[in-house]
Amino acid sequence: MSLTTQPLVRRHPDDLLVGLVSISDRATSGVYQDEGIPALKSWLENSLSSSWQASERLVPDEASAISAALIELVDVVGCDLVLTTGGTGPARRDVTPEATLAVATKEMPGFGEQMRQVSLQFVPTAILSRQVAVIRETADHAALIINLPGQPKAIRETLEGLRDAEGNVLVQGVFAAVPYCIDLIGGPYSETHDAVVKAFRPKSARRPPAQ
Repeated sequence: MSLTTQPLVRRHPDDLLVGLVSISDRATSGVYQDEGIPALKSWLENSLSSSWQASERLVPDEASAISAALIELVDVVGCDLVLTTGGTGPARRDVTPEATLAVATKEMPGFGEQMRQVSLQFVPTAILSRQVAVIRETADHAALIINLPGQPKAIRETLEGLRDAEGNVLVQGVFAAVPYCIDLIGGPYSETHDAVVKAFRPKSARRPPAQ
């Protein structure tokens, strides 16, 4: 697990720097093995066709610890994208959305709305999910922070969306909008494997295929 508190160094201008944060009292205390970060890493490895590197954090369900991890990953490590998992339900210890909003400069409500739409295709209890997404901006940097569910299956579903038996997209996953969002806030140009999730950009924002 990369726990560096130093800036990640881009290997080239389009190297995506990602922060991965798993939020769990029990995993932090060693009661069980964390599944959130391995699930996030596995999904990114399968979905991103462009280069990326990650810095990881495992923190308890404490608002101050969550906010501190997010600030460090954006302001110090220099991440362009931060994905969190866990702590987004209605239980008293679930404070990830509040801790995320506390470090935000802009809210991105469409992400949470779409994640719930995807999850409602699978379980009616998706209406209990409180995931949010935000932008955090500093003087010379900005990052997109997205709260994801705690279960690996739900992480994949909300990122990828829902397809039919022929592979046609029925409900878009939220990651389709992530690369263009990162473009708009001044981050690197990321590309995906279309078979997993197709990144959407307007024609004017697409790069020509590499020769």
